Amino acid sequence: MVNEGNLTTEPERQEVDSMGEGLEKREDSMSFVELYEQSLQDVAIGKVVIGKIVQINEDVAMVDVGYKTEGRLSLKEVTDRDGNITISVGDDIEVLIEGKKDAELILSKEKASRIKIWDDVIKAYEENDTMPGTIVQKVKGGLSVDIGLPAFLPGSQVSTHPVKDLDRYVGQTMEFQILKYDRKRNNVVLSRKAILEVEREKQKKKTLETLEEGKTVEGTVKNITDYGLFIDLGGIDGLLHITDMSWGRIRHPSENFSRDEKITVKVLSFDRGKERVSLGIKQLTENPWESIAEKYRVESTVEGKVVSLMDYGAFIELEPGVEGLVHVSEMFWTKKVRHPSKMLSIGEIVKVMVLDVNSENRRISLGLKQTMPNPWVELSEKYPEGTVIKGEIRNITDFGIFVGIEDDIDGLLHVSDISWKKRIKHPSDLYKKGQEIEAIVLGIDVEAEKFSLGIKQLEENPWEALASRYAPGSIITGKVTNITDFGIFVEIEEGVEGLVHISEISHERVTSARDLHSVGDVVSAAVKNVDVANHKIGLSIKDSEKASDKTSQKQYLNNRQKVVSNLGDMLADIKL
Repeated sequence: MVNEGNLTTEPERQEVDSMGEGLEKREDSMSFVELYEQSLQDVAIGKVVIGKIVQINEDVAMVDVGYKTEGRLSLKEVTDRDGNITISVGDDIEVLIEGKKDAELILSKEKASRIKIWDDVIKAYEENDTMPGTIVQKVKGGLSVDIGLPAFLPGSQVSTHPVKDLDRYVGQTMEFQILKYDRKRNNVVLSRKAILEVEREKQKKKTLETLEEGKTVEGTVKNITDYGLFIDLGGIDGLLHITDMSWGRIRHPSENFSRDEKITVKVLSFDRGKERVSLGIKQLTENPWESIAEKYRVESTVEGKVVSLMDYGAFIELEPGVEGLVHVSEMFWTKKVRHPSKMLSIGEIVKVMVLDVNSENRRISLGLKQTMPNPWVELSEKYPEGTVIKGEIRNITDFGIFVGIEDDIDGLLHVSDISWKKRIKHPSDLYKKGQEIEAIVLGIDVEAEKFSLGIKQLEENPWEALASRYAPGSIITGKVTNITDFGIFVEIEEGVEGLVHISEISHERVTSARDLHSVGDVVSAAVKNVDVANHKIGLSIKDSEKASDKTSQKQYLNNRQKVVSNLGDMLADIKL
């Protein structure tokens, strides 16, 4: 009970009186200091108690913890990073009685908190419960977590799937499970994965109860591969194959989707026993290819957006899910386009012509050059067959010469159209790049985009005269110019050669023409035929020998007849 004029209670007053009486009897009693020290002997050192802040000094706070004396708490333990003291007089505070010094109690809030945290850690571990914590920073092998004391979260225990970017978890506060602890070493190992697995099992059970084919559901992109996406539907994963993402063409799923993205999908098939789910996105919309042939008719001109450039052409998006290919050969009439990027750019809107539509294979062939005037049509009108032109040699190849006609158009002078008689091994033996030559237009193929030229056609065809000059059966004499496995070539006259096939060399069986003849030999042969169109003359040595034998036999018979006639005359004269 408290008197109005005195704040000292009755028990306290009695204690003071008794202490006063003790002071008067110095012989039979202890000193005041001894009495004070004795009152501290019953303090529970190492115990966590709740005290009240009674005074805040320069560097300590005085805390009443229920004993005869107050305890000292360092202000460092109750000062935040900005230097602000976080307590006030009258606040209740949980502290640890560390000990006593100079007849004073030494208190610690941090150690009290740590003891309490360890109690919570042990309890959470034994009861398989969770504890909240904040991820502080990334460390070697995982993350450092503040649960009231530093704890370690291994990288393998962060999630149910491997995590490459651990930094994105720093600063997040979440629940953790205690995997193990060592109080002596002050070590605690946490797991977030264990909690997620439990939650996933609950979600899985719920999802399996409602999942069915044809249902539209929402999921989260869990993993991205070359062939598709794995979607978390809630405890169970479904595969969204790349072919079921769009009615159009997708090069790689990562270009259209990202990890942890929320997407809506349709369940295409569901094997409840094996827990396999196939998903689709394109099935949420109508198939545009079913009516594509009617919408995009061949030879019609349409607009589209360039969405991809490849070495072989450009893909043009005509509408969502529908793309067509402009092959590199269909980009320009005359220019040789090395790469589509030289003419087009991603995102560009272009006009194209529909060349072909294949609904079954979902392919549309488009043309860019068909929307421009065709210069080959103009060329056919400008250079009719028989026109003599002059041009510069732009390139020389094994098969012919390319002559510049227009800025981007060359005419081809084939090696077979250079000379009527000469056998030309390589055009570079006669012509050089940059040289100006005269040629005649043999023809222009607008569809094939070919411009054919000739030089020999500037002169009359000598083979027409050869046909009349060398009739079949006539005998020629010439020099062997070349020997091959199939026969020998004989020069009939300058620039004109005939072939004696190996079967026409001798009446005997010949396995190699080189066994009978050498280059430079002079031989006689009979003309078998003259092919004016292909510039070939067939010869036969054995026919020549037959003809020679017949001539000799005829001469012999003629001579014999003359001898017999002369002998008859002589006999007649004798009879006379």
